[in-house]
Amino acid sequence: MKRQKRYWKRAKERREMKTEKPLRELSIEEILRLTFELYSKKFGSFLIPMLVASLVSGSFSALIGRYVENMPQLGYETNPEAVWSYFWNYMVPLLAIAFIIGIISWLISTIAEGTCVKFAAENIEKGEGSLGEAFNFIIYKLPSLIAAAIITVILIVLGFIALIIPGIILAIMFSLVIPTIIIENVGALDSLSRSRRLVSNRWLKTLALLLIVYLLALFVSYIGTLIGQPFGEFKWLIGSIISAFVQPIIPIALTFYYYSMLAKEQQRMIPPPPPPPY
Repeated sequence: MKRQKRYWKRAKERREMKTEKPLRELSIEEILRLTFELYSKKFGSFLIPMLVASLVSGSFSALIGRYVENMPQLGYETNPEAVWSYFWNYMVPLLAIAFIIGIISWLISTIAEGTCVKFAAENIEKGEGSLGEAFNFIIYKLPSLIAAAIITVILIVLGFIALIIPGIILAIMFSLVIPTIIIENVGALDSLSRSRRLVSNRWLKTLALLLIVYLLALFVSYIGTLIGQPFGEFKWLIGSIISAFVQPIIPIALTFYYYSMLAKEQQRMIPPPPPPPY
């Protein structure tokens, strides 16, 4: 009897913990609510990859900052030869270090974000997921993620250089590239056109969601920076930890938005009912 009660209790808990896959297009409010619900249920699993990425990025930024602080200052009357020597001895190494650190941080952030997307997708579709399996899958798909990220960044930057508005439009069009690669298991080029089709006729809605989640992440990161100021050399650590708490919201929200747009697409494909007989 006790064993049966435990069984039904666990079954009830699993039903309460399960996140249903959207069967219709969701509003922004619904997407945000589901995002925070899933994040609260799987808080530790979502936090771990983002915390690692945030700490790595924060530590690298602190190293660059310390390098810059230790660089000698040039005087106003420095001769051209000294300026040229300063450039090759300090600025070139700084740029090289910053480039290498930027690439490493970007790769780790891509892996962390992709892991969260895969883990969120598994929980949405199956009601549960494995963080380890999600991580392994992202490592397998990393070449496609990197290729897609490079293409989208180049196109968006060119769009912003051109007239800003094209850059915003391209950012909206390619906002679901990562979920598409991970969930539909497609390549980099296919993910670009697929993302564009998913968000078609929903430009303003997509922009609104992106603004909400990214501004929220930036605001919390800024608060973390302010809180970390009194801690001196360890301010980067405090800021990175606080920032990591809000970072999972972005991939989770984009995953729910992907399923919402997928449901919208599938509803359009459903044929209309036959006319009533006369």
